Amino acid sequence: MAALLAGVVGGCVPLLVVRRRARANRESVRACWPEAVDALVSGVRAGLSLPEALGSLATVGPGPLRPVFSVAALEYRATGSFDEALDALQARAADPVADRVVVALRLAREFGGSQVGEVLRTLATMVREDARVRGEIRGRQSWTISAARMAVAAPWLTLLLLCTRPEAVAAFTSSAGAFVLAIAAILTVMAYAVMLRVGRLPEISRLTP
Repeated sequence: MAALLAGVVGGCVPLLVVRRRARANRESVRACWPEAVDALVSGVRAGLSLPEALGSLATVGPGPLRPVFSVAALEYRATGSFDEALDALQARAADPVADRVVVALRLAREFGGSQVGEVLRTLATMVREDARVRGEIRGRQSWTISAARMAVAAPWLTLLLLCTRPEAVAAFTSSAGAFVLAIAAILTVMAYAVMLRVGRLPEISRLTP
């Protein structure tokens, strides 16, 4: 039973690593949006139209976001519609922050004039503030989550040490010992799931078109 549980845990490790990397990549891309909005502001100040400034980010924007803006630039050149280009950008990014950037760009395009720069600057400030607050909360949560993970792992590390003694191995190879290990594994998984749910930082909701 102990070997079976160890195998299950070992099989879950690659999935957890992939999910962790995906989350880190998503956060790194999301952190680039304020820089992209600043580049839009600079382009508008330099005399570019909003579609031209948006298309220029495919080459001068933040590296992780260039493919997103390339899709929008290609859509604009193909259709000549800024709204359709924004739709393509929103669909390609599939991110709550991108949704808010698209809404702000639609408003800036609608009102135009001197309001464009003001809307974009306000947007950049809001995105940066949200990223800062979420970063602080995530940093404080990491201590609590790490402590909870240690609490979950401690009994199983103790079991590992106990299994170095033949009498302990004999006890857990019995039907009663296997039953105890199975119940302990179920309770551990339940406790870990509850811990993750309690400590989870709520995601920003997507904006539907």
